[in-house]
Amino acid sequence: MKKGCFFFAILFLYLVGWYLEITTPISRTPSPTVVFIPPGTPVKEVAHILKEKGLIRSPWAFFLEGLRLGVLKDLKAGEYEFSPHQSPAEILKQMAEGRVITHIVTIPEGYNVWEVARLLERAGLLKRDEFLARAFNETFAHSLGIPGPSVEGFLFPDTYYLVKGLSAEEIIRKMVSRFWEIWARYEKRAEEMGVSVYEVVTLASIVEKEAVLSREKPLIAAVYWNRLRRGMPLQADPTVRYALRRFRGRLYYKHLRVKNPYNTYRYPGLPPTPIANPGEESLRAVLYPARVPYLYFVSRGDGSHHFSTTYREHLRAVRKYRRR
Repeated sequence: MKKGCFFFAILFLYLVGWYLEITTPISRTPSPTVVFIPPGTPVKEVAHILKEKGLIRSPWAFFLEGLRLGVLKDLKAGEYEFSPHQSPAEILKQMAEGRVITHIVTIPEGYNVWEVARLLERAGLLKRDEFLARAFNETFAHSLGIPGPSVEGFLFPDTYYLVKGLSAEEIIRKMVSRFWEIWARYEKRAEEMGVSVYEVVTLASIVEKEAVLSREKPLIAAVYWNRLRRGMPLQADPTVRYALRRFRGRLYYKHLRVKNPYNTYRYPGLPPTPIANPGEESLRAVLYPARVPYLYFVSRGDGSHHFSTTYREHLRAVRKYRRR
């Protein structure tokens, strides 16, 4: 009996020592390792991923530690930064609390859907094609209150705090929700002007792409409103560039003749959809345009523009600044 007790005591001490050994940190050197745990990953698979990354010694001990802490059902998927100096218990608590890596992503004003998709892919958050598939899903766009075939124009330019593992739909919802939050400030003004949110966003997207200086946005908006009221074509270069998609060079007359509904040199009125995602300044400029009679403008070559009321004056300005 005494021999049996002695044997079990030795076995118990051995097991305790083994357990303590495998549940202590692998290293005291804090060299971070980024680990992504996909949604729906079983605990057993999580443990093996951590073992392969050199963060724990034993998947079985990791599982037992999770049972002891009572957190196995609380482990959350996502992208984590772990260090070998963390114990399995610390790793488990971090996952149970969902302390994942947060990516700070800023969408610049004037980016179109393709540019936003590329930015998110470069940030490692999701595949470009996955984002575009949802962005151009008309049914999905309508479910977000957007009266158009895509979410173009409604991905509000701002800084977002995103985590890896969010779906394209979830990211788009965040951006569109931010748009509607901003739009609430201007909805009444749009009603007073008798224009729809889609018309405002479409024109604001053109202003966003045309203007370099913030102070000129109300002037550029005024020019376009004046042209629309007179039934004149907008003749906006950015809409032609949008029609040509990835065109980055200088526009020539052959480009202005392209048969595409986004070519506002050839087709009157607004283009079919917004051509970019405008910021609040451009939305405000369209709703509060400058009270000026201008119908034309031409770049001075320094970011500013020369505005004209008559075509003759405009031609003189074009010759002047092109010579420069």
